[in-house]
Amino acid sequence: MASEKVVHVTDATFEQEVLKSDKPVLIDFWAPWCAPCRAIAPSIDELANEYDGRLKVVKINVDDNPQTPARYGVRGIPNLLIIKGGQVKEQIVGAVPKGHLVKAVDGALA
Repeated sequence: MASEKVVHVTDATFEQEVLKSDKPVLIDFWAPWCAPCRAIAPSIDELANEYDGRLKVVKINVDDNPQTPARYGVRGIPNLLIIKGGQVKEQIVGAVPKGHLVKAVDGALA
């Protein structure tokens, strides 16, 4: 079950929701047909709950919103970016264990 703390963004809302965020943002570039994307979705939801108030978690469907993935050079999904202050701090490609995500998020929050 998806966390209500995960915000779904579009090309149109990306700048406001992500680049202008006062908190670091974990972005999940995904698509409904992508099995690895579905595999890591529970970990993404858990991070949204565990880091609530310190980290914003968003998802963007690459099929419906092609401009933003192109701007960040996203060629494969799942592709996770951590953006802080409008700058990319971390990029994680592929379905990785939750511990890998926690380490990346903790690094961005430090």
